[in-house]
This record gives sequence, structure tokens and C-alpha cells, in this order.
Amino acid sequence: MGKDSRREGWALPLQHGDRDGEAPLEVAAAVLIDRGRVLVARRKSGPLAGFWEFPGGKVEAGETPPEALRRELEEELGIAVRVGPFLGESVHRDERGAIRLLAFWAAWEGGDMTVRVHDQVRWVEPPDLDACVFAPADRPLVEKLKGLAGSGGGKN
Repeated sequence: MGKDSRREGWALPLQHGDRDGEAPLEVAAAVLIDRGRVLVARRKSGPLAGFWEFPGGKVEAGETPPEALRRELEEELGIAVRVGPFLGESVHRDERGAIRLLAFWAAWEGGDMTVRVHDQVRWVEPPDLDACVFAPADRPLVEKLKGLAGSGGGKN
């Protein structure tokens, strides 16, 4: 996606500033809530193996973040989701570059969950999210969810 996130009425200003002047890699993440618990998944391989994350993945060229989220959750977990309102974003930079994580509320609409690219998934109460070691880009979202849970502002 990169340069412009405007499509079908969805728009957010992009944050530029990676060390090479490139836009951060855009990643969409789902915050699925069931009976007050949040779905999290642990990465099986790659540089972030063993870290927990909110399920989702890279936004491909020509996709909106909600479209990417629907595609990624089907590919990674075998489930269909309805993507809801935008929840928040974080930008994380490290030696590999920058990642812009765009988080959305989402609802599980169908399919039997199958763990494909993760080694574990778990439903966690927001106050207990600290028991999982999250990938750096996901950590600000953890804090936001804990704050919403404490204020009674979370989704059901």
C-alpha cells in the first residue's frame, strides 16, 4: 500500500520517516473480542518467533487495511471476519525498517479456527495481556486495550 491509504472512504494520514525515506510497511491487526477476552497468536517462525501478536498481516498493493485483514485471517486462521471500526495505530522502527500497525475491532463471522502460521492462539482477558510477550509493534495496542478494559470501553 505504502504511499496512499485512501480508498472507499477509508483514510488515515501516513507517517513517513523510515531511515531510507520510505514509508513504513503497513500491517493490519484484528482485535477480536469474545466474552470479554481478546484473541492473540504466537509467532512460530521468523525474527519474531515466540512473540505474541494480534492476528493480521501485511497490506498488499491495491488493498485497504480492512481487505488485507479479511484476507490474512482467512489465510492464517481459516476464519471469516467482519472488520469494524479503526482502533489505533503504532509505528515501530528497528534495524529492519519501520512497521505501521493499524488495528481494527473485528468480529468472527465463520469458519473453524485452524492454527497455520502460529504455534499457539489464546483468548486472554485484557488485564492479563501482560502475561504474553508481545512483538514491539503490538505493545502500544496492549496498553490501549488494558486502558479501555479498565474504563469499561472495550467491545463485547
